[in-house]
Amino acid sequence: MSQNRNSRPNKRTNRRNPNSPKRIDLSKRPNRKGRSAQGSNRPAHKEHGLGGEQIEGRQAVRELLLGARRRIHEIWIANDIESSPVIDDILEIARDQRIQVMNVSRREIEKEARSEAPQGVLAKAASLEETLLADLLNAPRDKALLLVAIDGVTDPGNLGAILRCCDGAGVDAVILPRHRAVHITPTVAKAAAGAIEYLNMCVVGGLPSALSEMKSAGVVIVGLDDSAEKSIFELGAIVTDSICVVLGAEGPGLSRLVRERCDSLANIPMLGSLSSLNVSVAAALATYEIVRTRSVTK
Repeated sequence: MSQNRNSRPNKRTNRRNPNSPKRIDLSKRPNRKGRSAQGSNRPAHKEHGLGGEQIEGRQAVRELLLGARRRIHEIWIANDIESSPVIDDILEIARDQRIQVMNVSRREIEKEARSEAPQGVLAKAASLEETLLADLLNAPRDKALLLVAIDGVTDPGNLGAILRCCDGAGVDAVILPRHRAVHITPTVAKAAAGAIEYLNMCVVGGLPSALSEMKSAGVVIVGLDDSAEKSIFELGAIVTDSICVVLGAEGPGLSRLVRERCDSLANIPMLGSLSSLNVSVAAALATYEIVRTRSVTK
């Protein structure tokens, strides 16, 4: 169920849940919300990075402004757009942050857009900053990590929905393979509804080797697999440890090498006629089950 977020937040306060995980600060600045894209420790391979330079859709652009995570070059708004709380927020925050707002025709926005429904709004910004996996694993922490790794998910809508679920569940980071996987396209950003502005995201050269690195750091690897003998509700005490849930693409599921790196496999029980769930729904169920179990075992 989506929440009504049209009410205007106080931009001078932190909107985030105080118990939510903070982004790993690679620039030694502790407050995530006040971070700047300048002076960041961005990996050198920018051309194969996360992306996210073009953001489309009202909620995604609003969160881009509120997140204050990276430089925003300009915002385009259709000259026939009707006033609404979200549009008013975008205009007010852009004015406060001295970001150029361009009134253009809706046809021009639709021509520039790469998602199906930009809703008369798009923004151009600096690319998203990757979190380095080694920094994530070595950072001081006072609680167990909750990570999600993506294996072979290439559908932008699915990845965006996964990221939105992960932000909601307080996931510490999402691990994305550099090749043969979708990164942050305008469609992903729109489906994520702003989650990309807050989540740690690690882009790794190979997922199997990244899982091995996590295991060496004490992270338990759990792969979601329809054919697993036990369910996500039967993981037991391991959910209180640092854990990484690995999601495979719909259809193929987990690749062979990724499956071999998993410490445990778990399914989501299907009690009806269908045999599987959409991968973003599976992500939500698995992460929230871990959060629930941790909350009752404290």
